[in-house]
Amino acid sequence: MRILLVEDDALLAKATARGLDQANFVVDIATTAEQAYHFLASYDYQFILLDLGLPDRNGLEILKSLRRKKNKVGVIILTAQDKIQERISGLDAGADDFVVKPYDLYEVIARIQAVLRRISGEVSDLIQIGNIAVNKATKQVLRDHTEVELTPKEFHLLELFILNRGRIISRESIENSFYAYDADVSSNVIQVYIHNLRRKLGKNIVRTVQSFGYIMDENY
Repeated sequence: MRILLVEDDALLAKATARGLDQANFVVDIATTAEQAYHFLASYDYQFILLDLGLPDRNGLEILKSLRRKKNKVGVIILTAQDKIQERISGLDAGADDFVVKPYDLYEVIARIQAVLRRISGEVSDLIQIGNIAVNKATKQVLRDHTEVELTPKEFHLLELFILNRGRIISRESIENSFYAYDADVSSNVIQVYIHNLRRKLGKNIVRTVQSFGYIMDENY
């Protein structure tokens, strides 16, 4: 699969491309909007990772141009922690998702795969994990066929673990994911949310990996 990475930070772009290459993606790097347009005219991409803060123009113009042409290629916005309005504008313009910098590469790959499944129609709103059933559309969660009430942030955290099932998620990545809520979260707050998930859904729903973060095991 060929991905266009549009990012003006050369070091970040190279590190991201290296990780994606190891995950068997073919990656082209554009550091300006002009380069991005050139690549888009030359190749048929299956996915685009798009930074909006480019030196020659706003990356949002690239996204809007694609959607005006009815191009439904998957697009994830790469955005800074404090750019709430930037994320909203990107989603309104047709982005499929966003990732907050600094990001965990495993999260980026998981989100790419999730968007691709959604685009291809292979993903269902209903997810069954052991004795836990999750409806992503209605935000309903059942444990042993009994409904469990989660707060919006608890549901967000559960969805993050489901999306990255079998992978360790660092505390920093979890904290960054909450910036979409414009919320100031700390490690202590994250621990409270995880404690609540364990209390409501079972103590083994999420496992602590000392010094690294947390994981929802693949075979849970």
